[in-house]
Amino acid sequence: MASLKQYETDVAIVGGGGAGIAAGIEARDAGARAIAFEKDAEPGGAAIISGGGCLIVGSPLQKRHGVHDTPDLAFSDWIAWGGPSADEVWARYYIEHSLHDLYFWAENLGAKWVDLKFQEGNAVLRWTRAESNGLGLMTHLIAGFRQKGGEVVTDTEITTLTRENGRIAGFEGRNTKTGEPVSVRSKVVVMTTGGFNSSLDMVLQASPTLGNERILEGSGRNSTGTGHKMVRQAGGYLTHLDHIWFYVYATPDYRDPAQRRGLVFRLVPGNIWINQQGRRFHNEAMSGGNSASPALMAQSPRHAWAIMDTPMTANMEIADPYYRDGDRVARDKVIELLNTSPFIRKADTLAELAKKMDVDAAAFLGTLERYNKACTQGLEKEPDFGKPLKSSKPFDTPPFYAVQMFPLARKNFGGVKTDLQCRVLDKHFEPIPGLYAAGELCGMAGGHINGRAGLEGTMLGPSVFSGRVAGGWAAHEAGHGSGFIGKPNRG
Repeated sequence: MASLKQYETDVAIVGGGGAGIAAGIEARDAGARAIAFEKDAEPGGAAIISGGGCLIVGSPLQKRHGVHDTPDLAFSDWIAWGGPSADEVWARYYIEHSLHDLYFWAENLGAKWVDLKFQEGNAVLRWTRAESNGLGLMTHLIAGFRQKGGEVVTDTEITTLTRENGRIAGFEGRNTKTGEPVSVRSKVVVMTTGGFNSSLDMVLQASPTLGNERILEGSGRNSTGTGHKMVRQAGGYLTHLDHIWFYVYATPDYRDPAQRRGLVFRLVPGNIWINQQGRRFHNEAMSGGNSASPALMAQSPRHAWAIMDTPMTANMEIADPYYRDGDRVARDKVIELLNTSPFIRKADTLAELAKKMDVDAAAFLGTLERYNKACTQGLEKEPDFGKPLKSSKPFDTPPFYAVQMFPLARKNFGGVKTDLQCRVLDKHFEPIPGLYAAGELCGMAGGHINGRAGLEGTMLGPSVFSGRVAGGWAAHEAGHGSGFIGKPNRG
């Protein structure tokens, strides 16, 4: 039998993604000992494969671009977009702290905020991207945690929370490579295990109506809901689990033996989406989860094809570590995907492509002809769906590609209910002593900060921020520091 590996610390963190690493940094800054336990071989979680965008209000980057933004305006957009199930208290708390306690805080750790992008539902540009996307942001956060004396223990799966004298006092698990049992004693535990969208079973359990056609798993590889189960067993209250955020620009990972996992593809300007009837059905510039996802899900069958010609694939990115070489795109791997995946068709003519897609050829070619004509005429928008054509070109350079797309479960907008100190609440909405939670496990923050729809940047941003809050208050309960205070921006 393998020998038991034991750890003792002030703050023990389950999960080494955006929320977990931020919690560790905050705990270390308060003077507490902190260890993060990560199931994967490397920390980073879903955050490290994300687009790296955070909703930030009142930033210097906005001002440099002539954007005037206020917490009141952002809050108004947030609630209008997320609907009545958005947590107004947590939304306001995050928005007011996004400038000092996320933007400047991440800069102080070496991250750089490099550009703004419009996202649906926002009155102004406020989706703020970190250099090298989520990979760049998380690389600096992980390095910062380690430099501050934090420890990351990888290849470790945590399975059970332990109690002592009526409070959570650590957890148990095992090393995923050696099978060696692991036992952790701590003054407090912070749960940051991510969502459950890489467990199709849990997705369908939360939303049973999705089960009749293919849905792809699309979160961090270890976002399988293990944390939800542990917190529930410890008496924690879970809420709004049916609030799941879907992306559409995703194709099955043909390298996944189960072919349940999806690959998100980005940076393919001017691609158009065709249903199985051979027709466009949506303005592809509106690619968000509140517009594109319902449009795709309304198709029968529930999939579509992203059509592109060779120049459109030149900067294509796949949001998966296999398709990256450090912070660079592994172009040979992207080409390998385009040429190898059975979910991608390739042809030298559009007519041949229609045949390989098994769509109505006349409808498909007519659709492409109208779109090409709008591009060559220099129209500002194409007439069928009003898509702006500034980033588009005619489909004129073979080979042509059709990438089959399915709805991909990307983010959980519901989860573990917490208070504003990130203490896990039980069914009486009272805190469970010694137990904190943050990030996507909590629907990004609090339990349901976004409601049914997110303005984008409202996943990564609140996950990292709530991690800081959890780490600060966890350290305080462990006898270090004054809890998370931060610096609100209420101007």
